[in-house]
Amino acid sequence: MFLEHKQFDLYGKKIFEKIILKPPFRVNNEMPNDACFLYMEEGEYNVNSPAEHVQVHSKEAVLMRCGSYFTEFVKSFSSDTCDGIIIHLYPDVLKKIFENELTSVISTMQSDQKLISVNKYAGNELIRIYIDSLKIYFANPGMVNENLIVLKLKELIMLLMKTENAKTIEQLLSSLFTQREYSFREIIEAHVYAEFSIEKMALLTHLSVSSFKREFTKIYNDSPAHYFKHKKLERAAEMLAATNQRISDIAFDCGFNDLAHFSKSFQTKYGVSPSQFRLNQKDKSLS
Repeated sequence: MFLEHKQFDLYGKKIFEKIILKPPFRVNNEMPNDACFLYMEEGEYNVNSPAEHVQVHSKEAVLMRCGSYFTEFVKSFSSDTCDGIIIHLYPDVLKKIFENELTSVISTMQSDQKLISVNKYAGNELIRIYIDSLKIYFANPGMVNENLIVLKLKELIMLLMKTENAKTIEQLLSSLFTQREYSFREIIEAHVYAEFSIEKMALLTHLSVSSFKREFTKIYNDSPAHYFKHKKLERAAEMLAATNQRISDIAFDCGFNDLAHFSKSFQTKYGVSPSQFRLNQKDKSLS
């Protein structure tokens, strides 16, 4: 549920948004013509593309290329609400405000990555100062005009490009506006170990649940539920044999949030408990 929503437009397009909402809350994001920068002031959210998953915490940001996503705002220990800033990046708007300055940036370079954590590129302190300046304008909308919006939009781009990782940012910006269509199999393999429901997987493939199940069975000759569980348990067995990680951590890494459910499923598949399986593998290596 939205508790607050404010926005500033430029050239007839939504550019800056400030939102406060009550989690849990899910938003389907279709961005065929724009990329965007999301900063979470308070709370947490998960961004899911057809091939990637990024978790964003308070005081963190992410860049999203053109494409299809679903965003899940979740409760955090520090806040009961989610408070964020969204900045939309349109190719035609950026070209207009930069004129020829950005020609080399918005080019035809290709990149498979659609979700990029900004925090490792631009220091948290720089991003925080920039966001704080935007909050002043949202609190005082009478101060805002077209020239100011242009200035703040250019400031964000230049902030990202003037860091020590400028080349990486330049390559990133050059690919923000290039969509890539992922195959059904690529989407499945990218999220096989995620704790996603069939409904969420169907959403990422742009299919109804029934159509998703039919397509899955046609490609994998198996049901989604059985296939995902089988793959997760296989991975868990490999980790039990090759690492000293705690069983609870392995269960979580393989997409099981319930340790008891993991242990029961593992025993059903392998005939022994996870701990006994690990001991058996160690005994084999010593013999």
